Order: sequence, then structure tokens, then C-alpha cells
Amino acid sequence: MNLRCIVIDDEPLALRQMGVYVSRVPYLELVESFDSAVEARSWLQQGGAVDLIFVDINMPELSGVDFVRGLENPPMIIFTTAYSEYAIEGFKLDAVDYLLKPFSFEAFSRAAGKAHSIAELLSLRDNAAIPEAEAVSEQSAERECISIRADHKTSLVRYSNIVYLESAGEYIRLHLADGSKLVTLFRLKNMESALPSERFVRVHRSFIVNLEHVTGYTKGRVFLTSDEYAPIGENYKESFASIVEKLG
Repeated sequence: MNLRCIVIDDEPLALRQMGVYVSRVPYLELVESFDSAVEARSWLQQGGAVDLIFVDINMPELSGVDFVRGLENPPMIIFTTAYSEYAIEGFKLDAVDYLLKPFSFEAFSRAAGKAHSIAELLSLRDNAAIPEAEAVSEQSAERECISIRADHKTSLVRYSNIVYLESAGEYIRLHLADGSKLVTLFRLKNMESALPSERFVRVHRSFIVNLEHVTGYTKGRVFLTSDEYAPIGENYKESFASIVEKLG
């Protein structure tokens, strides 16, 4: 499955580099490049159709975040930014991923791969090839795991290997301790019910974290690894603080 995409960045060098990266990924087709979100918005309003948009966040006239907010039916979005604090805004808009500048082709390829996996899953669902994924908890003395249908197979994933879960619309990304990710069609509310509540806590409408992997937290973030964190939603701050206090 090929993904039609556009790239938006006000920095000429970054725009050219993104074009080179896109050309190296066989399932990506670069339709247009824009140095202005205003121009990209106009192009889309005139009938431009894409599956994926790579867009810089910090741009003059119209920021990447405001650009995406203004789209009626946004396609998949991957934000690029030189400022990690903007990642939370991307999470709120259900972005597939965000790339922190300067990023390597490997990081770009991983982000594009997420979008490709999501597109394939949604295509299978729309063609009635698979139902919404089923997650079944299985516990034993030797193993505690959950059964996840992803990548055309069912995988048994240990609870201890799940760092956090991230929801984006009708699918969930499981971020695992070895750095890999699983994408499955499932609703976060249902997944929350399937996971043991004493180990997994919802901290945001789009995030569930494994308490075993929490390394620290502030008022607005839960830190999970040296470079990964999840936002804490306003409605979850009090309950999360209460849970952490009991653990302490």
C-alpha cells in the first residue's frame, strides 16, 4: 500500500532533506512540498488529497498545530519540530508521531512505518477482513500476558514488557521495553479494562502507563525512559498523584 504525502516546512534545507527521505521509502509518494502552511491549506481546500502530512510545528503566519486544527478531515499527521515541548500538542491532535530535529533517516523511516502499519490495518478493517482487535488477558504462575492481534498475527505480550499504550482514534500503539511497537485496532477504554488496574494507570485520554516503568513525573508529564514521556491530562492529575502517593 502506497501513501500519498506532502511535506510542509519553512526551512529550505529541511524541506529538501525531507524530500530526499521520502524518496528513499518505497511506499511513500511525495505529491507536493510547501514552505508555508497557508499555501498547503489552500492546496488542500482546492481538492488536494493525501494520506499523510509531514508538517513542521514552528512556522510563521500559521503554525503546524493550528494548520492541523483547521483541517476538516485531517489525514495522518507526523509533526517535525526542534522543540520537544511541542510534542504534547501533537499528542492532543492524535498525531501518528513527531520527529525531533535534527532527525536521522532511521527515525524518519520508523515514523513513516507507523503510518504505513496504521493505513494497512484500517484498510483491512474497511474491507471487513478483520474485526476490531480482541485482547484477552492470560495469567499463570510463569507468565502474565495479553494477547494482541497486530501485523497479521496474534502476539502474546508480557505485561512487564509494555511501557505505555497510546491511543489515536481507532487504533492503539503499544510501546514495548525493547523499543519496538505494536499497532492494533482497539479502543483504549476496552484495553484499560483488559489490563490489570494495579499495574496500568490511565494518565490521559490517550495514554495508559505501566507503573513499573515510571521513572518520575511532574505536574504535566510522566517520565518512562530517558527520552520518552506521556502527558498527564487535567482530569487525571489528582488520581495519578493519589496512586503514586500510595506506592510511595
